[in-house]
Amino acid sequence: MLNYSYDEAVLRISESVNENDVEFNIVLLTDEPSLLEGLKRVQQEFDQDRVYTDVLFYHYPNHEYKVIVRKDYYVDFVLELMKQRLLQRVGWAEA
Repeated sequence: MLNYSYDEAVLRISESVNENDVEFNIVLLTDEPSLLEGLKRVQQEFDQDRVYTDVLFYHYPNHEYKVIVRKDYYVDFVLELMKQRLLQRVGWAEA
């Protein structure tokens, strides 16, 4: 499993594990254009691949997003959040 950190003044992320996937609730707390664009690029990255059920995005009012990630794509998703600068740090959890 990965540990990650982000700027809690601009972003809130929570996750819950289900049987075959992880549900992320992501809320953008500011109207910072770079955050919204970064999240759109994350979605585009997974929308353009050949696996249609790897990551599913649901948009809600007030910059809230629910993202369902298959467990086998969890690391890819978190690293893409980092690549798009939504996260500040990513590291492996101590066993």
